[in-house]
Amino acid sequence: QVQVVESGGGLVQAGESLRLSCTTSGLPFDDYAMGWFRQTPGKGREGVSCIDWRGVGSYYADSMKGRLTISRNNAKNTLYLQIYSLKPEDTARYYCAARWQHCSREGTDFDYWGQGTQVTVSS
Repeated sequence: QVQVVESGGGLVQAGESLRLSCTTSGLPFDDYAMGWFRQTPGKGREGVSCIDWRGVGSYYADSMKGRLTISRNNAKNTLYLQIYSLKPEDTARYYCAARWQHCSREGTDFDYWGQGTQVTVSS
């Protein structure tokens, strides 16, 4: 059984940084592309970032470009997302997802999802 578990969210002030983590089990982590998505009530899901199975190809959302670093540690089956200079508009639930090898900006292309971790940014 595949499990995807996010952690690292919380309440922070604008301008601060956070590192989100995502740990998987039950799948060959180093064969999967890993992505981060976010969603707020009343808004659609937005692709935030993704890193492919080799750890080479990646993308960042235009709305957050320059404030993100995505990375993975295959030995620990863990994905990370470092977010810098957080803004109130970054408040959302952040989800981790997995798909075979290559990144996609479409959430429907991902096979496995976690329950999400809430990030709340106060002004």
